Amino acid sequence: MNRRRFLRAFSLASTAAAAFAAVPSRTLLALQADNSYRRNIGIQLYTLRKEIGADTAGTIKAVVDAGYKQGEMYGFPNCDAMVSAAKDLGLALHSSHFDWACVTKPSDDDLSDFRKILDKAKEVGLSHLVVPYLHDHERGGADAYRKLAENFNKAAAISKEAGIQLSYHNHSFEFQTKGDEPSGFQVFIDEFSPDMQFEVDVFWIKAAGIEPVDMIKKLIGRISQLHLKDLKGGMTLPIYNGMPKDGFEELGDGIIPMEPIIVVGRAAGVARCHVEQDQSSDALASIRQSFNYLKTL
Repeated sequence: MNRRRFLRAFSLASTAAAAFAAVPSRTLLALQADNSYRRNIGIQLYTLRKEIGADTAGTIKAVVDAGYKQGEMYGFPNCDAMVSAAKDLGLALHSSHFDWACVTKPSDDDLSDFRKILDKAKEVGLSHLVVPYLHDHERGGADAYRKLAENFNKAAAISKEAGIQLSYHNHSFEFQTKGDEPSGFQVFIDEFSPDMQFEVDVFWIKAAGIEPVDMIKKLIGRISQLHLKDLKGGMTLPIYNGMPKDGFEELGDGIIPMEPIIVVGRAAGVARCHVEQDQSSDALASIRQSFNYLKTL
């Protein structure tokens, strides 16, 4: 570990100790009425991709009627219909997943294609952009992840100049190790600059056999947002690839306790939480159920 990383790790550890010492007692762990997460429960709109494709405005209205205050988009910058519907119907938009190849495989050293996406994000009023995934051909050993981290850091510095936070959304495959090499996620932890953050998906953390609360504590000060989704019980973990469609549950129906995650996330200074369910036979019913669950915590 070089000196810069050591000092950052020491600073984050000190911050963590202070933050978690201030976590409220068990009687106060619920989502109080004044809790910013409770007032502004978000939804990752990818959950409703089929419905949005068929009827964007009608689906956004259903999201608002269900009680959600904010939405995180997907596929940015090709989101004009979602942006228009959200503005008309009062769904706040702060964040979006975006077409990430402009960062993982840029067409030029200046990242001109990513800069165009940043310009559009500023027009929309976004404060966060998120790399949502890595295709199979983008993954590799530790050196491949180090190169990705280098690209992400460069993009994050440009993004910071534009007033937008860049983050990386995890799945579980990043935690799989090859021989004696560190996992891809550990490389990201080690190599990300202070400008580059994580959007932590608690489902995929648990799928990798890791407790989400422990990971949030480990990443104190480095998490921009959380994705809340629940994992079916009875499966053998870790699962790095090939998650069955029925592995995704509505909040409260799976094996991941959400209240401790939300409490620790708040103590860690995480800006927002978004409900997401990758697979559901009735996505609108699922997001209503998950919302109602969060409101009863």
